[in-house]
Parts: sequence; structure tokens; C-alpha cells
Amino acid sequence: MLSTFSADHRILILGASSDIGSNLARRFQSEDVSVGLISRPSPRFDRICSETGYPAVRIESVDHTEITRAVDTLADRMGPITGGVNLLGTLLLKPAHLTTVEEWRETIAVNLDSNFSFLKSVLQRSDRSNDFSMVFVSSAAAATGLPNHEAIAASKSGVEGLARSAAATYASRGYRFNVVAPGLVDTQLTASLTGNEMARSTSEAMHPLKKLGSPEEIARVIKWLLSKDSGWITGQVIGVDGGLSTLRTRSKV
Repeated sequence: MLSTFSADHRILILGASSDIGSNLARRFQSEDVSVGLISRPSPRFDRICSETGYPAVRIESVDHTEITRAVDTLADRMGPITGGVNLLGTLLLKPAHLTTVEEWRETIAVNLDSNFSFLKSVLQRSDRSNDFSMVFVSSAAAATGLPNHEAIAASKSGVEGLARSAAATYASRGYRFNVVAPGLVDTQLTASLTGNEMARSTSEAMHPLKKLGSPEEIARVIKWLLSKDSGWITGQVIGVDGGLSTLRTRSKV
């Protein structure tokens, strides 16, 4: 199968040490594409950097200055950036009356503010390539009213609005912006929600397909949205959620 990437593609993965980010980085190893990795320091990040050999930058926080520094450092090394995905995220499940202002602000900073910082800094280091594509990560919670998801739903709804507006603003350049909205994915971040058999069964039962998503399933869709194969898709929110956001099924057919 012919690759839908080329050596002219220079893609950044922010949050590359996450389960989805590291899976995506490995998937690009079979492609003729330049990839740069950004993440907070961790043994997991060290491993994926060593395994792939991709240029990498470690950030100490998710504030605008650090993200911009990382993007600029990689663009100086790789050349103009043609795409990227932000896989930073935090998981806070609390009702509003128990959520502290500090927890709210941290959720917004990681889930929403980092996307604006990444978008702005990548755009400043782009070269008006018609192959430009960025992918953001939302959540099924942005479209579905789920209990105790106030902070997550608000931050991820903002991500979807950011992506749609950017898609409209930069369409004349041929730039594409899309969103992947997963359900509950089986990762280290969500392990606290599936730590015992009862909790896992309850989480699986929420999804019409009666299973959790895998990092591989999300990474495949992200890679496709970054590729030329999705070249006429922009401003879209793609649900990869086992039917959680759209389906209500019978218990048995």
C-alpha cells in the first residue's frame, strides 16, 4: 500500500508519552515522515524517544511559554511544521459543588489552554503547505451529558469550538483541523476508573459495544486524519467511542 505521507510531512506529537501518543509515534515509524515528540520528563517518554529515535523536547509545564519553546525548538531542527496532535489530558470526575477552583483551572489549563498554545505556535511555524493537518482530542462527554463530568465537558467542548473556528479561519490556506472524541479508553490515565472488576464492567456497559476503547483504535484514527487520505475532511468531530455519544441500545437482541 502506498504511503499517504511523505518526507515533506513534519508532524509534532504533544503528549507523546501517553498511551495513545506513544502508539501513534510507533505507527509513524513505517512511514516516510518526520516526527517530533513533546512531553513532560518521564521514563515512559525516555523509552519512546529511544525506541523511535525521533527528535524530542521535554517540557516542565503545559503553559504557553513552554509549549511554544518546544515547538520552536523542533521547527528549528525539522523545518516548517505541517501538522500535529495534542494528546495532553487530565481526568477529573467530580460534581461541580465538590470541584475546587484550583481543580477547575488545572483541567482548563491542560485540556483547553494547551490546545490554543499548541495551535498558535504550530501555525507560526507552518509554511502554508496544502498538506497541513492538526488533530485535537475531545471526549464523548462534550456531546453527552454524563454525571460528574462538568470540568471535563466544559474544557473539551472548548476544544471542539477551537478546532471548528480554526478550520473556518484557515480553510483558504488548505489547512485542516479535526477532532477525535473518544469514549473511555483503556489507558494508564483511566486506570482509576477500571481498577476492579465491578468498575470495569460498569464502564464497559456504558458503551453500546460493551467494551472500552484501546489506544491503538484512537491512534489509527488520528493518523488517518493527519494523512492525505482524509484530505477533504475538516472542521469535524469524529466520535471513536463505541457508540456512547449517539446510540441507545437494547440489552439483548
